[in-house]
Amino acid sequence: QTRSLLGVFEEDAAAISNYINQLFQAMHRIYDAQNELSAATHLTSKLLKEYEKQRFPLGGDDEVMTSTLQQFAKVIDELSSCHAVLSTQLADAMMFPITQFKERDLKEILTLKEVFQIASNDHDAAITRYSRLSKRKENEKIKAEVTEDVYTSRKKQHQTMMHYFCALNTLQYKKKISLLEPLLGYMQAQISFFKMGSENLTEQLEEFLTNIGTSVQNVRREMDCEVENMQQTIEDLEVASDPLYLPDPDPTKFPAHRNLTRKAGYLNARNKTGLVSSSWERQFYFTQGGNLMSQARGDVAGGLVMDIDNCSVMAVDCEDRRYCFQITSFDGKKSSILQAESKKDYEEWICTINNISKQIYLSENPEEIAARVNQSALEAVTPSPSFQQRHESLRPAVQSRPPAARTSSTGSLGSDSAALSALSLDSLVAPDTPIQFDIISPVSEDLPGQAKSSGQSGRRTNPFGESGGSKPETEDSILHQLFIVRFLGSMEVRCDESPDVVYETMRQILAARAIHNVFRMTESHLLVTCDCLKLIDPQTQVTRLRFPLPNVVLYATHQENKRLFGFVLRTSGGRVDSHQTSICYIFESNNEGEKICDSVGLAKQIALHAELDRKASEKQKEIDRVKEKQQKELNKQKQIEKDLEEQSRLIAASSRSNQSSTEGQFVVLSSSQSEDSDLGEDGKKKRESE
Repeated sequence: QTRSLLGVFEEDAAAISNYINQLFQAMHRIYDAQNELSAATHLTSKLLKEYEKQRFPLGGDDEVMTSTLQQFAKVIDELSSCHAVLSTQLADAMMFPITQFKERDLKEILTLKEVFQIASNDHDAAITRYSRLSKRKENEKIKAEVTEDVYTSRKKQHQTMMHYFCALNTLQYKKKISLLEPLLGYMQAQISFFKMGSENLTEQLEEFLTNIGTSVQNVRREMDCEVENMQQTIEDLEVASDPLYLPDPDPTKFPAHRNLTRKAGYLNARNKTGLVSSSWERQFYFTQGGNLMSQARGDVAGGLVMDIDNCSVMAVDCEDRRYCFQITSFDGKKSSILQAESKKDYEEWICTINNISKQIYLSENPEEIAARVNQSALEAVTPSPSFQQRHESLRPAVQSRPPAARTSSTGSLGSDSAALSALSLDSLVAPDTPIQFDIISPVSEDLPGQAKSSGQSGRRTNPFGESGGSKPETEDSILHQLFIVRFLGSMEVRCDESPDVVYETMRQILAARAIHNVFRMTESHLLVTCDCLKLIDPQTQVTRLRFPLPNVVLYATHQENKRLFGFVLRTSGGRVDSHQTSICYIFESNNEGEKICDSVGLAKQIALHAELDRKASEKQKEIDRVKEKQQKELNKQKQIEKDLEEQSRLIAASSRSNQSSTEGQFVVLSSSQSEDSDLGEDGKKKRESE
């Protein structure tokens, strides 16, 4: 606003300078060329008549000035035919005042403008060097020099700015004087030249000129009074503004205001110039409703940077710069990294954007509601007397829902028969349960909530996210859905049968983050499959956490803020190794909490049907194996019966052949014995062998 107003004043000064130059040239023609006195006087009259057509941005009393100058133009037009040698009188009474205004006052404005521009550039350069200071405490001498440079340049800019503004304000009075005094001197010279006896110089005109002279004196006295007041204001502002010249004031003397719903100031914006390179640009940022706007120097109005309704903001480490934070839009498609000048601005920007993202600015008293919300967050860590009171204050709409109804954003494998009013806070979450705000890497620590199988107990995690030639476990999964989430925290819970345990965990984690000023969130990709839920690093593609789907017994989204969702994981081991423990994990998504819960529910249904199909397939295989075994036994029995029948047939045939051979045996023996006597010993052996 200050620079826009300054632009208006500078435009007005340029218009005054342009007009004064033309008027000066006209009066100089009167002085230089006596032969052209009539033409020059006519030109002066013409310029005075055109004053009403001039559009001075700060012309508040243009009607009075216009009427006065019109009267002068009429008189000068009548005197255009009367020429005389007025060199001395015109030089002293007409040319001197306007020359002084042109050469001294207007040049002073130009000089102050250049000095202010130089001081502003020096201040920008000092701020840029200060913004590049590292967070390391190695070069304290350099930091002190840069801080002193910022202090000196800021003080110089402020002092130059105030004197420049004072000169611009004074110019409005000098404009009137510079216009009226030369005309008054000219007319007095004309009256003196014609010895008050000219027909054109009447008593009425003399009275008019007297009134104008009185008005000029009044304007001069008013200007002197205003200049004195402005000088006193400058001195007071210099004393009061001295602590504000420091770029990072003491937070104990200037605490951050956390209940703001509007904020404006200069920020450094990070712009990517390549794959790994980036640049920082300092611009003026301000909030307008639910929008974040920016305005470059010289622009007429601001431009939209991002819609910050339902957005997320978190502190980030960026290129070794301090006070950096990142704003991500509600759909996750756009983000900006900004750097504040001081810790106070840094905290106020984060709190203001958080308040705007909750749409508090739409209420009648936004700052009062923001203070009440922040106070409620501070009181949220103190448990309520009963869960019923907390439930009525936080979620009044849940009571009216039928107990048997189940929305698509809530799922549970346990029983829902427990009455809500009978529950207490201690039955959901233990009072001394610690909250974990960061994701524990599986390389350095056992994954919470994951039971190690015998085949995985000795396996080392691949830091590059590769399987080492083995087949990925989710390769055959029907469902693959990926969501962008930010981990808010996790804590152990006592109950995993009601979605209220998820709501209570959300309340405690958000309250703890608000109290301890924990703005940092870890962004990950949540992969939902039919076997498990995986948290994957978006840059390295390394699996940070793995949650077996059968162990996810409960999942739900927040009743009002659909970006928040959580699930309860039932695991073996915990505080007491012999008992099962339940851990509730809370995440923030890009307005996709219900979609994630629906995806988890779909995955569990697919897994259930797959398990039923697997059991049915195994049962069918068992039946087929029994049938095959029975068929084999039957075939074996038939083969045995067939073999027995064949054997009996062979035995019968053998018995018949034995009977016939017995009858002819005696004949053969008798003939053989008779032949044996003739064959000798060799014949006998041959016979026996036969």
